[in-house]
Amino acid sequence: MRANPWETAQAQLQKAAQSLSLDPLLLARLSQPDRVVEVSLPLRMDDGSVRVFSGFRVQHNNIRGPYKGGTRYHLDVDMDEVKALALWMTFKTALIDIPFGGGKGGITVDPKKLSATELERLTREYVRRLAPVIGPNIDVPGPDLNAGSTIMQLIRDEYSLVVGSDTPAVVTGKPLNKGGSEGRTEATGLGGSFALDEILRLRSVSGKGKTVAIQGFGNVGSYLARYLQKAGYKVVAFSDSKSAVFSGKGFNDIDSLEAFKKEHGSFLGYPAAKAIRNDEILTLSVDIVVPAALENAITADVAKQVKASVVLEMANGPTTPEAEEILRANNVTVIPDILANSGGVAVSYFEWFQNRRDERWTKAEVFKKLEKKMRAASDAVFRTARERGVTLRDAAYIVAIERLASE
Repeated sequence: MRANPWETAQAQLQKAAQSLSLDPLLLARLSQPDRVVEVSLPLRMDDGSVRVFSGFRVQHNNIRGPYKGGTRYHLDVDMDEVKALALWMTFKTALIDIPFGGGKGGITVDPKKLSATELERLTREYVRRLAPVIGPNIDVPGPDLNAGSTIMQLIRDEYSLVVGSDTPAVVTGKPLNKGGSEGRTEATGLGGSFALDEILRLRSVSGKGKTVAIQGFGNVGSYLARYLQKAGYKVVAFSDSKSAVFSGKGFNDIDSLEAFKKEHGSFLGYPAAKAIRNDEILTLSVDIVVPAALENAITADVAKQVKASVVLEMANGPTTPEAEEILRANNVTVIPDILANSGGVAVSYFEWFQNRRDERWTKAEVFKKLEKKMRAASDAVFRTARERGVTLRDAAYIVAIERLASE
């Protein structure tokens, strides 16, 4: 049975709150979203028929600044998932120390079954319905599953039409030539490599030669692999939704692997690699495993078989609470999602900041600022975990909650 992501998020919050003398009023506020918006999206299809889609926007908390969170176009989008992702974003933005709150949105749709014109009309209708409750100082959407830079530019364009002036800072993840930030594409993967490297450094462990298996080969997994390889790690396994491959020598040419997958639709048949089952990827005999796909990848059953000493959570909510207890008992270090994958929202903030001030930063400047943010957050989490004798996840929540409480 699939774990409910909202219940998982609530459990994580309550567990961390027990370690603090937290004002019950603040805990109550953090336990529920500030606002939940559901919109009906009637759409005339290209053939003249009419379909009605459902859209969501959950605004969890804005103590530290405007709500911030992605927009996903997916058939599995539901309210519990969106609420959980919004809550996680509140803690992620506080942890990475940027002046945003947490939000999340989406449309329950399979975008692959819509034409480009249908998708544009659906997006514009979604923006018109949300226009009163989003904006650069209110709520700043960003990209997520199946909603990339093209969709983000549509959101910016339609919102600008509604309010009567061009407003690039209403959304992040825009194309570079439309006000997007250098480095946004690589940001989440690169940020994850900084977090892993810093946590290992603080434990006096070198990453050189450490073996890594990555579940998920989207934008996050592929860039993480490149940066880990560059830092001296040995990436030996990958999986996507259809296939998984292993190479004891390590994959030294990620570009070649990506080109093969693009041409063939999966990793099957990739030369100099052994095909393995998808469900083996997180239980291989490696030093580090990386769930970089969807939620609930590491269940209790999977956790019992994990042989790695480190789990780097690049997906949102990939470990169930039951699995986490098993990993802790087995001395497996979990670098939590709200730390590991916060590089994306950090660079989203950089984009918003540049838009507000009409500035353009180089990629080198963006990466330097990102590294500073990721290492500082990792240091704070590691120090708190040591001082309080708690897991890195509990420590991440404690750091975030203390920052929220100080506002």
